[in-house]
Amino acid sequence: MADNMFTDLSRVIEQVGKDKGIDKQVVVEAITQGMLVAARKKYGTYREIEATYNEETGEVELFQFKEVVPREKYIDEEVEIPMDEALKLDPQAQEGDSIGIKMDAGELGRIAAQTAKQIIMQKVRDAERSIIFNEFEERKGEIASGIARRVEKGAIVVDLGRTEAYIPPREQIPGESYKPGDRIQGYLSEVRQTTRGPQIIMSRADERYLMKLFEMEVPEIYDGVVEIMSAAREPGQRAKIAVRSKDNSVDPVGACVGMKGSRVQNIVQELRGEKIDIVPWDEDVTRFACNALAPAEISRVFVDEANKEMEVVVPDSQLSLAIGKRGQNVRLAAKLTTWKLDIISESSAASRTAESIFNLMLIPGMNQTMAQNIFQSGFGSFQSVANAPVEEIMTIPGYDDPERAEKLINEAKALIAKYEKEGTPIPTAPTAAKESKAGGSAKEQADLRLKQELEKLGAQEDSEG
Repeated sequence: MADNMFTDLSRVIEQVGKDKGIDKQVVVEAITQGMLVAARKKYGTYREIEATYNEETGEVELFQFKEVVPREKYIDEEVEIPMDEALKLDPQAQEGDSIGIKMDAGELGRIAAQTAKQIIMQKVRDAERSIIFNEFEERKGEIASGIARRVEKGAIVVDLGRTEAYIPPREQIPGESYKPGDRIQGYLSEVRQTTRGPQIIMSRADERYLMKLFEMEVPEIYDGVVEIMSAAREPGQRAKIAVRSKDNSVDPVGACVGMKGSRVQNIVQELRGEKIDIVPWDEDVTRFACNALAPAEISRVFVDEANKEMEVVVPDSQLSLAIGKRGQNVRLAAKLTTWKLDIISESSAASRTAESIFNLMLIPGMNQTMAQNIFQSGFGSFQSVANAPVEEIMTIPGYDDPERAEKLINEAKALIAKYEKEGTPIPTAPTAAKESKAGGSAKEQADLRLKQELEKLGAQEDSEG
């Protein structure tokens, strides 16, 4: 009966191999190993037993190997065979040879057969898991579609046919809900091999999902004529995607929008109404940043390449548009460009410029033109001048001479020391509120305040002299 069980088991496993696409050799190895474990469990590990697959009979055969010894030295029947008996099995047998003797698999018994069956099925499951892992490892980075089955700890379990995928809460679009049986699509972002088999992570919130949707929807992207340079998303709300064309005759934005917006609308519908801004990419990062902040109008941009930061000045009326609802527009633009973007209004910029010019003109002998040159060279106060190396000061027009640059630094340091010694705060330019009370223009008030401060400093220098 046990023999029939092993024979039937062999046929069953071969059928499983075909159904699950597992290589026949893997199935054969699983069967032979299962038989070997069962035999060793029954007879012990002391005996030298091997299992081989017989192609002709389609069955696994067990052989026990014994060493050929002279009859007078024959001691252990479990590992040795006398020469006279060995010659009956193999006329060419010699002393010291190892002869395989076929064993009766039927003697293994039902328990041993069940052990073999368990091992074989485990091997088949491992092989199937390996096949599934390799298949989806190759598909990683693609879009897959399946059926939503259930929700486990907030994660949507998706039936992909041969296996299941998980969409964790962080990879879902906020506000979306799926019922069992609903078709769901996502981006294969990660494939992990775990003790329980392959774990496949799908995402609907990843920027790469948005990029793949455009690749599927826009033939020019699929063909490589239009290239997606970067993308940024706040899933379910708004997204920006930067594109460029390798063919001057092809408008990258127009290609992505499609006739009457048909292409982009299909993607918006798949993303449950997520608004998508298609931005023309530019190798000039300043122009690219301006494009990324659309639809806001940009007045001017100050670039700090060392820290990858930009200060973007916009008209007062465009400030809220540039920043966006809860800072969304500038946040997405910063992510799209990978630069830090600081949005300020023209009035704020003008006020800050006036404050910086006022501050710099506190340096003795400084006129407005010189102060503007220093400000435009990136120094917003005499404190920053005092802390700068001579080489940087020499980049300012009119201060390319080392001695003059060093003199400016020393004057700025002396001014800091003077205010620290007096214990008085450094004066600031008049604010709009003060201007309205005192009368006169901002420039007139600033000039008046500056004149007063300089006279004060001069009087103190005379009294100390």
